[in-house]
Amino acid sequence: MDIAALSINLNQSKVAQETSLAVMKLAMETGKQTANEQVKMIEKSKDPNLGKVIDKSV
Repeated sequence: MDIAALSINLNQSKVAQETSLAVMKLAMETGKQTANEQVKMIEKSKDPNLGKVIDKSV
């Protein structure tokens, strides 16, 4: 292989790696947003009166 071909292969590998990293960062950010939204939904759905009174029959 000549130097030009090696340079092209190296640059193509570098671009592929950078693209893969960018996609992974995007997926991680989307995952964080989804988790935060789920936590907010759970917090909104909590009933503050749940568990304060226990019905007991003998």
